[in-house]
Amino acid sequence: MTFYGTVHSPLGELLLVGEESATAPGGVALTSLSVPGQKGGAVVEDGWRRAPEVFGAVAEQLEAYFDGELTRFELEFGAGGSDFQRRVWGALEGLAYGETVSYGEIATRIGMSAGAGVRAVGTAIGRNPLLVVRPCHRVIGADGALRGYAGGIERKQALLELEGALVA
Repeated sequence: MTFYGTVHSPLGELLLVGEESATAPGGVALTSLSVPGQKGGAVVEDGWRRAPEVFGAVAEQLEAYFDGELTRFELEFGAGGSDFQRRVWGALEGLAYGETVSYGEIATRIGMSAGAGVRAVGTAIGRNPLLVVRPCHRVIGADGALRGYAGGIERKQALLELEGALVA
C-alpha cells in the first residue's frame, strides 16, 4: 500500500510518499519527499491512500530541522534506485549537517575517479527522490558554485543558508 500526505515547510507544501514498513509494524518507509514544481517530483497516483497521520515522525523531524533544532534525520527510507544510485545516495546520507562537498568528492567516496565519475554521480543525485532528508543540497560544484537541484537553486541556497554552509 502506498500512502501520501503533505506538510507545510519554508520550501512550500512538501508531498510525502511512503509504503508500509518492512521493519516496523504500523510504520512507514519514506519513498519520496517532493517540493512544489520539482523536476521529476512525485505526483499522487490512483490507488494511493491519503494518510497524513502515518507521516507524524517525518513531519516532526522536518519541523525540527527547519527550526534549526535537528541536524540529522532518523527515518526509514523505502527501497528504490539502481545499485549505483543507492551507493551515491548512501554517500549523501553520510554528509554532516552544514558540510558541502563536490560531485567529484562524492565520486571518490564511492570508489570512482573524480573526473570520470562526476557526470554519473550528478545524474544519480538528480534522481534522489528524498529531497531535504537525503541531503543532495549539500553537493556543490568543484568551484564552490551551486549547481543543479531538482527543487530549484533558490531552495538549495535556502537549505545551505539554514545549515550555515552559506552566508545569506
